[in-house]
Amino acid sequence: MNQYKLLEQDEFPHEPSSEQNYNESVYVNSFDLATKAGGWMRIGNRANERHAEMQVCMYLPDGRIACQFQKPAIDDNSEFRAGGLHYQVTKPLHHVTMEYGGEIMLLDDPDLLRDPKKLFTTAPRGIAKISYDMTGISPVHGGEPLSSSQQTMYGRDFSLGHFNQHMKVVTSIDIDNVKIKFAGLGWRDHSWGPRYWTNIYFYRLFIANFGDGRAMMLLKLTDNDGNVRVGGVLQYDGEYEEITDMDVTTQWTKAKDPAAVTISVQTKRRSAILNGEILTLAPLRNRRKVDDQYLESRVAEGLTHWQWGDKETLGITEYIELVEDGQPVGYPL
Repeated sequence: MNQYKLLEQDEFPHEPSSEQNYNESVYVNSFDLATKAGGWMRIGNRANERHAEMQVCMYLPDGRIACQFQKPAIDDNSEFRAGGLHYQVTKPLHHVTMEYGGEIMLLDDPDLLRDPKKLFTTAPRGIAKISYDMTGISPVHGGEPLSSSQQTMYGRDFSLGHFNQHMKVVTSIDIDNVKIKFAGLGWRDHSWGPRYWTNIYFYRLFIANFGDGRAMMLLKLTDNDGNVRVGGVLQYDGEYEEITDMDVTTQWTKAKDPAAVTISVQTKRRSAILNGEILTLAPLRNRRKVDDQYLESRVAEGLTHWQWGDKETLGITEYIELVEDGQPVGYPL
């Protein structure tokens, strides 16, 4: 099992390295099975490029998605605040908050996300006020590698340092007069280092918090030579167990989107079968220009109903992969 260095000061922004694509990001999510609501928010500071990536994506009980995506200007990497989104650390490695206030797009049909130009010119707008107050209910997992030869969580061409934690979340969502409050279950992560999204060939990431000391964060990553690496943790009785093996079977839609998934996972202590049904998919993408060509990745973010034995919850399924000749490279694996 890889060991990592993690200090309380790693909760706060780091001094950017010299790479143009240095990124430092914080991500949070929270969900409630009773109301079928929740969502995720992220700030990624690209201080050397003088802008941030701010993303808000809420899944509403009626099936709509409320979202905002911007690249607001920033001057430095001194804080996580951009475009109306603000992340603060109250107690390092234990308690954080994230809040958003501002305009939001309201989508009856999430497929509008496949066409960003049409999305930003035609989507109805509302006003959102969202608050997550997050307290850790698990150990903190990850950090910086201890040697230059050690692999990082997502790979050194995607981030250097990374840690994550399952949380309980006091959640308040007020969007266009839809008001939802709940004591949610969620997860957060924090990463830093050089990053291009298109450096990922393809991966599958699964996140869920079942409460009562049960949770998961599972990653299966494949490079363009076909080499497969798995990582992540199961939480059982409050303790994290590193996974040693994992198999993923995906059911697909005609649009080549993930619709359901079955995961068989192994740790040194136990095996488990987890079943996920994707209820609402946010079909996103990332593009960057290299010389005279564009590289594109699909970023599929699915609100997922998860089942682990007699326990159930809502969480996230994330499929990221390059798109080549109009096709996602990981389909149908």
